[in-house]
Amino acid sequence: MPPLPVRVNLWLDSSEAPWEARWDALASAVAELSELVRSGPGARRVAEQVVESLVAAVAADRAHRTALSELVDRALDLHAVACASDPPPPVELADWLLHVQTGFPEPPEVRLAPYAAALGVEGLDRYRREAVARFSLLPVIGFGQTGRYDRERWAMLRVMEELAEHTGDLDLQVMVMARDLSAGWHYLQLATVLRDAGRPAEALAWVARGVGATGGRGAAQRLVDLAVDECRLVRWSAREAGARVAAVSPPPAPDEVAALVEHLTARGL
Repeated sequence: MPPLPVRVNLWLDSSEAPWEARWDALASAVAELSELVRSGPGARRVAEQVVESLVAAVAADRAHRTALSELVDRALDLHAVACASDPPPPVELADWLLHVQTGFPEPPEVRLAPYAAALGVEGLDRYRREAVARFSLLPVIGFGQTGRYDRERWAMLRVMEELAEHTGDLDLQVMVMARDLSAGWHYLQLATVLRDAGRPAEALAWVARGVGATGGRGAAQRLVDLAVDECRLVRWSAREAGARVAAVSPPPAPDEVAALVEHLTARGL
């Protein structure tokens, strides 16, 4: 009998066979993978091959993408189990996880929690460095622009959102949010998240940027309201708020800081 990955590919390529027969064979193959994983070390490479074949098939067979995606999720869960019992080199695992999420037309969403032990500090550091480096290459969608959300952008957004949630890193969350500044409400969301996290100077910096970008229209009033409320809470005068915002790295433009101070002064601060 051919190896399991070979049989999976044979059934994926058997487009002339009835889908019901193909589905039964593929589901049986994933069940066999489950038995292999639970039998002990040695199944990780097989799981990786099966995952990659199924992920590639999701885009190739659009009529059955939902069913195939379910098999991908099952195979990924089994791969995580295999990694826990037979950990690969952490850097190798980090690179593979990024590859499977970005190297295919219809990549899956990978949860990092099941891989936490296998990745360890070294693997997670590698994953983060590579993800941040690639995400940083994506252009910022400026105010009033219509962003182009192509396959790469969607894939990297999912990678970064999951990484931010897994690590609880607010800076990563801000980085993700700040890649789309197409509307004033996006500035308000950034300011709100930072305010709620107890980082008032950075919150006000996004208020300043947002008021500048909107030209005082749209969400500008809500932004100023947030800044006024926060300054009263932390007991900053308009002048002190301006100084603290100017010290943020990177700071808003000087004219944006000056406009914020002017708005705060007009509100009695």
